[in-house]
Amino acid sequence: MRAYDLVELAARNLRESGLRNSLTTLGIGVGVASLVAFLSLGIGLQEWANRQLGRSGLFDSVVVTSRQFRSPRFGGGNDSSPATPPKPLDDAARKSFAQMQEVVDVYSNFSAVGELRMAGTAPEDSHFTVVGGLPESARGSEAFDDVQGKFFSSAEAHEVVLMADFARTLLNLPEKELAAENKLTSDEANQLLGKEIIFRYPERQAQDVPPPPPPANGDPQSDSVPGVNIVRKVQTLKIVGIVNAEPYRGMRNGRTSAFLPIAFAESLNMMQPIDISSIMRPGQGKTYPALIVRVAKSKDVSHVEDEIKKQGFNTFSIMDASKNLTRFFRVLDTFLLVFGSLALAVAFLGIVNTLVMAILERRREIGIMKALGASDGDVKRIFFFEAGTMGMVGGSLGVALGWTIGRIINTLTNFYLQRQEMRTENFWVVPLWLVLFSLGFSVFVSLFAGLYPASRAARLDPVQALRHD
Repeated sequence: MRAYDLVELAARNLRESGLRNSLTTLGIGVGVASLVAFLSLGIGLQEWANRQLGRSGLFDSVVVTSRQFRSPRFGGGNDSSPATPPKPLDDAARKSFAQMQEVVDVYSNFSAVGELRMAGTAPEDSHFTVVGGLPESARGSEAFDDVQGKFFSSAEAHEVVLMADFARTLLNLPEKELAAENKLTSDEANQLLGKEIIFRYPERQAQDVPPPPPPANGDPQSDSVPGVNIVRKVQTLKIVGIVNAEPYRGMRNGRTSAFLPIAFAESLNMMQPIDISSIMRPGQGKTYPALIVRVAKSKDVSHVEDEIKKQGFNTFSIMDASKNLTRFFRVLDTFLLVFGSLALAVAFLGIVNTLVMAILERRREIGIMKALGASDGDVKRIFFFEAGTMGMVGGSLGVALGWTIGRIINTLTNFYLQRQEMRTENFWVVPLWLVLFSLGFSVFVSLFAGLYPASRAARLDPVQALRHD
């Protein structure tokens, strides 16, 4: 049987029982629509989570620390080989990290203490607080979505971004219980934005001390190291922004109240906790308590971690603790696929029922075709084509219906978010692979449903079929 004759015959048979075949095709469409709606929701939620976590700067960052504080012994374990002193986390290490192909930024996990007070106020109005540093990449952090003011104008600008709760303290406003309610009103923010604030901080200066004479009795406890001078310095800063959420809060210890551009903060040479180690270990130069290594893609985090560990440093990333999150979305997509396929199971039974009824109605037709020389394979192909056509048409209808359902629900969800003054998102995503998968799965299920009816039709005895009234 020629392909043209096969297509024409199958199409005619589908038109003859139009209502029944249309209902069966609609059942397939509903099944595919539920599958597309469920999976697009799972994909949308996963992409939304990736966007939020990616913008937080946590999932594409690696925290690097020195191994000198890991344990009292350098070697550790039962290894009897000579212990190797840990490498200092200094500018040389920072440069080597920055030269990695996957790395886009390396900056220090800067944190220091100082005093802040509004210009024109008495020194008694100073507030002792923790000051952090922010790189240029923090401009895209989710914390600056609702910033009052703006980000730093440059990496060396004498500017400061305040946390909303600390800004309330500067204005002598009562602190609210919920952090989300600490956002200042426009009038309150305008009292600070563009104003100058006095920043007093301790600067670390090397002390030029001649080396001490060797101890007379050889007592190691009389060892002496060069000291440092701690000098109080004052800087005048301009308040340019106020944020409600702390940027990169997962990478910091404690609560930071104000942020400076990272390059400007490092240039101040402020006294930090790591300086105690520098004093006790003279000659090792400037070191960092920790370095944050940002990579271009989160999938490169593991490779960058391995390379840094080979250089003799400790690493930590949120990706190490987030593997369960990826596993969760995989399980969620699997459950959504199963639930979405339940409607297709009903459509599967509908196809079987439709084609079996077609066999009973067309027994004489099948007998005539076989008497004229049609093979069992020709009869099977006719029913397979009918089943595949219903699957293709129903799948296309289901994809369109599922996409429409997702758009409607997404629009209603964003309307609610706008009413709550929240940022709108796209929670339903229908990628091309999902469209192709849904169409292919629909045709596969339809062909599988046509196996039994096609085999039953091919087994009909033409003599018995022609006797059928």
